[in-house]
Amino acid sequence: MKTSEELIKEAKQKIEEINIHDFYKIWIKNQDLILIDVREPEECQEASIDRSVNFPRGILEMKIAQHPLVNHHCDTEIALKKLSQKDIYIICRTGGRSALATITLQNMGFTKLFSIQGGMQPWIDAGYPTVSYSN
Repeated sequence: MKTSEELIKEAKQKIEEINIHDFYKIWIKNQDLILIDVREPEECQEASIDRSVNFPRGILEMKIAQHPLVNHHCDTEIALKKLSQKDIYIICRTGGRSALATITLQNMGFTKLFSIQGGMQPWIDAGYPTVSYSN
């Protein structure tokens, strides 16, 4: 048996992480970047990064081909191939779910993946911009 912490630790040894400061520099320069937020929808409503797409970790594999950048393709394989050619950044609240989601996408064949170290909390703590969808 393994704990969730052990699974996350193992995942982090197999993935590439990027810190929020380096990601911020990329984010401000690239309007077309692919940022997937794997938190639950209610978490994203409170504070999200502009241009992120919310695909909760539990349905990521089924939703990834529906990313707005490629969802105009009728063929799922074409959509996935187009996405696989791009850098994909993945974020969650603290970095655990994004690490596990990165492993999942690696298992699907994606190679240009970056899990955002620490997740949304350090982004917010640094005062980087967020959007809110709360009423």
